Amino acid sequence: MVPTIEAEQFRVFGSMPRSNLIKNSILVCSNFSRLPHASIFDNSSPFTFMLPLLTLQLALASTTILLTFSLLKRLGLPLMFAQILGGILVGPSMLSRIPGFFSTVFPIRSFLILNVVSTMGFMFYFFLVGVQTDVLMLKKITKKTFAIGFFSVSVPMILTLSTTLVWMQFDDPNEKSVDTLPAIAEAESMVSYSMVTYYLAELRVINSEIGRVAVCSSMVSTLCSICVITSNVLWVDSKDDLLLFFESICCVIIFSALVCCTLGPLLLWEMKQTLGGQPLKQGNLIVLFTAVLMSGFWAHSFGLNIYFGPYLFGLLIPSGPPLGSALVEKLDVITNWMLLPMYFVRFGLTLDIFAVRFKTYFKVQFYSLLGAFGKFLGASLSAASYQIPLRDAISLGFFMTFQGIFELVLFKIMKRKELIGHEAFTAMCLSVLISTGVIASVSRCFYDPSRKHPGYIGRSVLQSRPHSQLRVLVCIHEEQNVPSAINLLATLNPCKHSPIVVYMLHIIELKGVASPLLIPQKKTRRVSPKTRGSGPVIDAFRNFAETHAGLVSVFPFISVSPPQTMHDDVCEIALEKGTSLVIIPFYKKFHVGGAVYLSKKSLKIVNQNVLDQAPCSVAILIDRGTLKTLHAIWTCWSSSEVVVVFLGGADDREALALGARMNLRQNINLTLVRIRYDGDCPDRYTEGTQLDNESLAQFQTDISGNNCTKYIEEVVNDGAKTSKVLRTLEHHYDLVMVGRRHYDASPLLSGLTEWHENKELGVIGDMLASSDFLGNTTILVVQQHTDNGEDE
Repeated sequence: MVPTIEAEQFRVFGSMPRSNLIKNSILVCSNFSRLPHASIFDNSSPFTFMLPLLTLQLALASTTILLTFSLLKRLGLPLMFAQILGGILVGPSMLSRIPGFFSTVFPIRSFLILNVVSTMGFMFYFFLVGVQTDVLMLKKITKKTFAIGFFSVSVPMILTLSTTLVWMQFDDPNEKSVDTLPAIAEAESMVSYSMVTYYLAELRVINSEIGRVAVCSSMVSTLCSICVITSNVLWVDSKDDLLLFFESICCVIIFSALVCCTLGPLLLWEMKQTLGGQPLKQGNLIVLFTAVLMSGFWAHSFGLNIYFGPYLFGLLIPSGPPLGSALVEKLDVITNWMLLPMYFVRFGLTLDIFAVRFKTYFKVQFYSLLGAFGKFLGASLSAASYQIPLRDAISLGFFMTFQGIFELVLFKIMKRKELIGHEAFTAMCLSVLISTGVIASVSRCFYDPSRKHPGYIGRSVLQSRPHSQLRVLVCIHEEQNVPSAINLLATLNPCKHSPIVVYMLHIIELKGVASPLLIPQKKTRRVSPKTRGSGPVIDAFRNFAETHAGLVSVFPFISVSPPQTMHDDVCEIALEKGTSLVIIPFYKKFHVGGAVYLSKKSLKIVNQNVLDQAPCSVAILIDRGTLKTLHAIWTCWSSSEVVVVFLGGADDREALALGARMNLRQNINLTLVRIRYDGDCPDRYTEGTQLDNESLAQFQTDISGNNCTKYIEEVVNDGAKTSKVLRTLEHHYDLVMVGRRHYDASPLLSGLTEWHENKELGVIGDMLASSDFLGNTTILVVQQHTDNGEDE
């Protein structure tokens, strides 16, 4: 049997006074002169030296968790599940049961340095958690979220504590575990804001409507949990001495004031450096990292947990860009994949699941299930009472039951304070692992934030009347996207009979697992530090609206979110505002001549998600022009050459509808190039071709007598001829519009699908974007919103 030993029990024997040797301490004598050197050529084993042994332990911890995550991510399980499981697998529950493994890789003498390294990594992890916690979420708490958060803690607390009182009446009073039941009941009723936001981000629902409710509600639940747990722990430390209890509370208050008064001014200086538009310098990072270490030192000096200092300092730093995102980007990999795995392994070395008696495990698992049921019940019932749909209320109940590393830390503190025994501690950690895997899997299957979008039909440019208001959502990732977007809006013929309402969404990438933001930007509202870079973008669109006074209305929004969930904000605005078209920029940028000079692949995921889930038509804007700034918005589009390439299908009909709106503008020269198959179409295309012919007939009727519009028809018999027709567009047009999807196995595309690189552009759009014959021509790839896929 491998001994499960806590690293905190070790003390180095030397000049330490006898009074400092605490109860249950294990004295370890170690030769620190044998730290750095080891060589197999000197007939010495590297395992006898601390430094190579530490590197081996770090490599083993990271590799184990990486392999575990790689195997489990296909099942939809989050990273934290793999981290906890990986730590347990290395411990006496699996690998350390191999004879000689524990004594060789994790000898007792190595626990000294192992403890220091893992504690340092966990300090920076708590600092990152504090950075990613948005304190301003407290302002967004409403009666609904407060009620949900409060009952998510109070209901499980009442259930577990009342069950404890009944259980203690019938259980053996000599049983030691009876005294730990109240502590277990309180711990299993706790809700952690950081864990809820972490799993919401992992499940990619943090930007959804119910995800935002869960974030605000978990903030309330966490405050309630902290009040209960902290009071209980401080009361135990004071040994029922009321005066000592208040002294402990005063220490927490004084320490918090010290951190705010000393590190706060330092933080303000750092923010001035980053908000001025300058990148975060190496010197600034070193100062901040030093402050993290000092905050941990001060916390320990005040008798508090060493992790409390870095966490409090992280709370002072605004989450998201510019400072918070920069810190997360610098620390995320080294902390989460090198240092934090060591903490989980150290944690797992203390757990032997085979040493837990079934009776103890049954008790703990019962309270874990009872606490989870109480959280679920309190959250879902209170949500349903506020007219939240039943399915969303049930999903919210699942979200509020998430557990993770914060619970593990709490269990360890409770064990150190002797509130629970080692056997109960192991069982509680195992219950966290099981509940995390089950609830994450159930939540992923049960809740889909996009399910309400497919049922929202009828929003497309084709179905909107030509002489009517057109609502457009324009997405901007950076300033270079603005000129081509505004030029495209200008061609859509904003006039008195068909005004344009533009909802501009500036999307800013959010690093880490901080809370996302969706901010409607009004003229009277000051731009926050997180969104200061949006000012020039918003001003450009407002200037465009002022130029077309009364014809164009602009409503700016700012979204700060991770790439995996950016599409949720796009779909939410399109749904609420009833837009007929979403315009999103292509993720690649081009030099003059078509060569790619920048490719943000994270935005490729955003584009594909918007195409799949948007409640209206979508257009991908590919700017192949020269590099432009906001001060170089084209004015030469006063007379523009626009061409619509028509092969057939719903998407091509949508592109034609956009062209019809542009045709109403006198200074737009519109050309329709129809590519038709030289032969009979298959029977399954009959219905689609009838719609195509009707749209073309209506278009020809509308352009009769219009000298600015031309209709060209090309007859081809294979994909090679289609490609040849497309090459005739070379250097003749400023804007080329084409549909994204066409009929399956269409003879017009034969031989072209083999070179299909960018699937989000479709076959024709990908060919136009990847070729160099179009020069600086802007390309618009259109997808019509349909309720079926007959045209795909």
